[in-house]
Amino acid sequence: MAVVAARADVELRGVTKRFGSVIAVDGLDLDVRQGEFLSLLGPSGCGKTTTLRLIAGFERPDEGEIRIEGADVARLPAYRRPVNTVFQSYALFPHLSVLDNVAYGLKQRGLGRRERRARAEQLLELVRLPQVGGRKPKELSGGQQQRVALARALVLSPRVLLLDEPLGALDLRVRKELQIELKTIQRDVGITFVYVTHDQEEALAMSDRVAVMHGGRIEQLGEPQEIYDAPATRFVAEFIGETNFIETRAGTVAIRPERVRLRRGGEGLGAELVTTMVVGPAVQAVVRLDDGQEVLVREQRAGKGSEVEELAAGERVVVG
Repeated sequence: MAVVAARADVELRGVTKRFGSVIAVDGLDLDVRQGEFLSLLGPSGCGKTTTLRLIAGFERPDEGEIRIEGADVARLPAYRRPVNTVFQSYALFPHLSVLDNVAYGLKQRGLGRRERRARAEQLLELVRLPQVGGRKPKELSGGQQQRVALARALVLSPRVLLLDEPLGALDLRVRKELQIELKTIQRDVGITFVYVTHDQEEALAMSDRVAVMHGGRIEQLGEPQEIYDAPATRFVAEFIGETNFIETRAGTVAIRPERVRLRRGGEGLGAELVTTMVVGPAVQAVVRLDDGQEVLVREQRAGKGSEVEELAAGERVVVG
C-alpha cells in the first residue's frame, strides 16, 4: 500500500533575505505540513524570526518562492495572506474590552454584532477564559493576556498561525502551563502552527517537528526525539541539551551525560571523580579522564539516592 505524504500548507523554496551585507536567510528550503506544529529553533541571529516574518508578509524575499496552500504569496502583503501572527508583546487594544479585542478582526470583515459576539465567546471558551470578556486587558495577568491574543489570532480561522516567541515574557510556571495548553488548542482546532523560539525545551515539548537553524540555514529538521537522540551536526549536538565530546584515536565521540555510566571497577576508561551535585531528581558528576578530558555524567536518583552520590571526590572510577 502506497504511503501518501501529508500536503504542505507552507512551502519555502530557495528563500534568501539580505539586510545590507548580512544574509539573514540563506537559500532556505522548508515544507510545513498541513495541521502540524513546527518550531523554528535556534540562537539569536540564526534567521528564525526573519523566516517567520517572510511567511507572514512583513518582509519580502530577495530570492526564492513562498507558497501557502500552493499559491505563491511572496509578493502579497500580509493582510492578503491566510495567516495570523501572535507576538510576545500581546498587541492588545487597551481601550477595548477583552471580548471586543477578540472580535476586532470579525468587525473589520463586516460580520454582525451578534455573530461577532458568539464567535468571540467561543474562542474565549477555547482558551479557558470564558468569564473575562467584559474586562480590559490591563486587568488580566500576562498569561491571560497571551491567551486573549491567541484567541484573537484564531478567531478568523487562519490557514496557518505564526507565533513569534509568544511565551518569552512569562514566568517559568505560566510558560509551562501555556505550553500544554497551546499544544492542546493546536490539536483541537487543527490549524498549522509555525512557532519561533530559542528555548529548546519548549520546542522539544510541543512540536511535531523541529527545524534547528544556524547562520540562516536549517541544520536539521526532524521529530523532537530524533533531533535529541541523533543530532546531524556538531552544532545541533551542542545546542540541543548537553553533550560530552570525547576525543579518541578513532575520532570525536559525542555522548549525552545521561548515557554515561560510572562504576568503581570493571572495563572502561579510567577517571577520577572531580565533584558531584544533586539537582532535584537527578545527580550530576564531573569526572576527569586519565588523558585530562572532563566528562559530565547525569543519573536519576533511585529511591533515597544513587550510586554516584555515594562516590567521593578524588575517588578512582571507570567510565563506560
